[in-house]
Amino acid sequence: MARKKVSTTIYITPEQNERLKLLHERTKVPVAVYIREGIDLVLDRHVHNLPGQLVLDTTTPPKR
Repeated sequence: MARKKVSTTIYITPEQNERLKLLHERTKVPVAVYIREGIDLVLDRHVHNLPGQLVLDTTTPPKR
């Protein structure tokens, strides 16, 4: 089942646009898929800057 997607506007350089078009022509994969993959790569690279679950310290007993 396809996940819901949110529409947004981005600006890319003409060179990026041409290369993405060429990639699409050769692979038949939509440009939007490559853009989402690129976003995922950036998010993975910067995951340490994103909020997440706290790690529980199991080395010290809980205080009473």
